[in-house]
This record gives sequence, structure tokens and C-alpha cells, in this order.
Amino acid sequence: MESIGTGAGFAALGFWMFIAAAVIASYWDNIRKREAQHETLRRVIESGQPIDDELTDKLLALTGGSKDLARDLKVSGVIMVFIAPGLALLGWVIARAVGEPEILDILLGVAGLIGFISVGLLAAAYVAERQYGHNYSHEVPK
Repeated sequence: MESIGTGAGFAALGFWMFIAAAVIASYWDNIRKREAQHETLRRVIESGQPIDDELTDKLLALTGGSKDLARDLKVSGVIMVFIAPGLALLGWVIARAVGEPEILDILLGVAGLIGFISVGLLAAAYVAERQYGHNYSHEVPK
């Protein structure tokens, strides 16, 4: 019985370490992309070429990635919708294998949380699409 508690503790620690690593990697990636954008603009300025809005938009689009907020929120929401029942099923399988029904309750709670997060993401996508239109971008309108 003690080994289950210790193993679950290590599993939880591993999970949160993975989440922390993913968040840190995301921030690092965004910082690197911005540095690349600034370096490209710096080189264009140093070469003496005139910088107009069209050139700036092209340079920033090369390293910027997706700019459609509503689409990004929808994709995240749909992914989370499918994660929630997967966690519930995982809880059921683990509870049956180990013989601890409390594990099912815990993972059903986690699945419920993920389900609510997915509904929130989908609602935010709906609001963003209505507020800013279908082709919303992070750019400030001129």
C-alpha cells in the first residue's frame, strides 16, 4: 500500500515537472523567435534599405506563426475535449488494475476540470470570433 502512495507521488511530481518544462520551452521558443525578428530588422536597417509596413509585415510573418486567435482557441478546446474522457477511462483502467476505487474518483475530478477548461476555450473562441471577426490577428488595426 505504501508503494502505491510513493509511486503516485513520483508520478505527480513527474507530471508537474513535464508541465513546467513545456511552459519554459514555450517561453524560450517565443524569446528566440522575437530575437530572430529583431535581428532581421536590425540587418535591414543597417543595410540602408527603406522599411515600409509591407516589408515589416512580411519579415514578422516569417517567424510569427499562427495569428488567428479564434482558430487557436478552437483547436485547443477540441484537443482538451478529447483528453477529458481519456483521463476518465485511464482512471477506470487503473482503478480496476490496482483495486483502488479512489483512483477513479481522482481522475474523474481531473477529467471534469479538463472538460470545463475545454468548454472555456471553446467559449473564448466564440467570443473572439464574434468580437474581432473570422480573420482576427494579433496586429493593431491601422
